[in-house]
Amino acid sequence: MKRGKKYNEAAKKVEALKLYDVNEALDLVQQTSITKFDATVEAHIRLGVDSRHADQQVRGAVVLPHGTGREVRVLVFAKGEKAAEAEAAGADYVGAEDLVAKIQGENWFEFDVVVATPDMMSVVGRIGRVLGPKGLMPNPKAGTVTADVSKAIAEIKAGKIEYRLDKTNIIHVPIGKVSFGTEKLADNFTTLMGAVIKAKPSAAKGTYLKSVVVASTMGPGVKVNPVRITE
Repeated sequence: MKRGKKYNEAAKKVEALKLYDVNEALDLVQQTSITKFDATVEAHIRLGVDSRHADQQVRGAVVLPHGTGREVRVLVFAKGEKAAEAEAAGADYVGAEDLVAKIQGENWFEFDVVVATPDMMSVVGRIGRVLGPKGLMPNPKAGTVTADVSKAIAEIKAGKIEYRLDKTNIIHVPIGKVSFGTEKLADNFTTLMGAVIKAKPSAAKGTYLKSVVVASTMGPGVKVNPVRITE
C-alpha cells in the first residue's frame, strides 16, 4: 500500500520490531498523529483463540473511565413505559416497528449503538441480517438487551464500549482521542485490557495475547509489549 509523505515521516519515529511499554507507545501514538482533526486512538488486539468455535468467542463491554471522546447516538427499541424511560434517559431515537421499517425502507443508520428491551428482540430480529454485520445487533453480553434501559443509556453515554472478535481473531476498539494525553489514554487502555484478559475463554490454549497495537486515525501502528500488560 502506497503511503503519503506525512505518514512515512511519522512512521520513521516508530521502531517496527520494538515492543513498547504502554505509556511509551501512547506517547508515540500522539507524536505520530497526522490528521488536522483530533484523531481517535484505537487498540487492535490479536488473541490466541479461534472465533469459529463458540467456546472460544470473546465478547463483552466495558466502561472506559474517560470515555471515548465522541458523541454516541443511541437507538432504543422499546414500548410503553420503557420507551418513556429511554427518552427521559437521553436516548437519541426510541421506537419499535416504526424504526424497523425506517431501517429497512430507507437504509437508515444514523446511530452508533442499539439497545433493546427483551420483549422487543423478536421485532429487532427482523433486521438482524443488516444490524449484525455492522456490529449493531443488541446482545445480552454487551448489556444492550436489558430491561434497565436508563442504566444502559447512561453507561453508553459515559463511555461504554463493546469489544468483540472479528473473523481474524482481532478486537478493534477506540480508547479515546489524541487530545486526551498519555495518562487518560493509559487509564482507558488498562481498563480495556483488564476486561479482555478477564474474558479469556477456558477453552483457549497457549498464548492468549498474541499482539497488541495502538494507533491514531491514519497514523502508524505502535506495538505494545503484551508481557508488560499482564504483569
